[in-house]
Amino acid sequence: MPFSEDDAAAEDAAGEIVDAVFAISCRSLPVDHAYALSQAIRTALPWFAEEPGAGLHTVHGTASGAGWMRPEGEDAMLQLSRRARLALRLPQRRLDDAAALLGRTLDVAGRPLRVDRLAVRPLSRITTLFSRSVVFGDGDDEAAFLAAAAGALGALGVTAPTMLCGRVTAVATPERAYRTRSLMLAALTPAQSLALQRHGLGGERRLGCGVFIPHKGIGEAGSRSD
Repeated sequence: MPFSEDDAAAEDAAGEIVDAVFAISCRSLPVDHAYALSQAIRTALPWFAEEPGAGLHTVHGTASGAGWMRPEGEDAMLQLSRRARLALRLPQRRLDDAAALLGRTLDVAGRPLRVDRLAVRPLSRITTLFSRSVVFGDGDDEAAFLAAAAGALGALGVTAPTMLCGRVTAVATPERAYRTRSLMLAALTPAQSLALQRHGLGGERRLGCGVFIPHKGIGEAGSRSD
């Protein structure tokens, strides 16, 4: 059923989804670490693979200039600061289960990632959203990508007056390499923003794809190279 911003129950449902944000100790990770991190999470939390509404935020390095810059090269590494975080988008009822990560050291592509403190972050009512990786088709045709995104948004009852996509980047798994694009949506309503954060867009949420986060404003879109 399409989302109606007049439906108070829909906003209550959005409140059932939150981000579980963990402090981590990890010196570096490969730029494309989504599959390795997802597998490490699934090993530690077997229910994660089948939990409806669950998603993964990949880990990102320190900002360069006005925004996060993606290092180049097949073997490029992210150098992580103490402020780096691991975040899972989950139903609130799974928070106690997710706390099983605390004190564990995960093996992510051969690199140790220790998980420490847990904080809970509710979804935001900010009306500009950004996802670093969204999967629609092969991603090469920008017009086709935006058309597919608009169709998927329409199925949720969401209209985005402004949509901007970024360049193609790969998210590799043993089976295939997904060709993804970043996507920024602006001028949503607060209720639409909550709905989109709750549902995501496109596929492969557990690889960090189609998971939206609030963005300060569309003027900063050009500062992100991912």
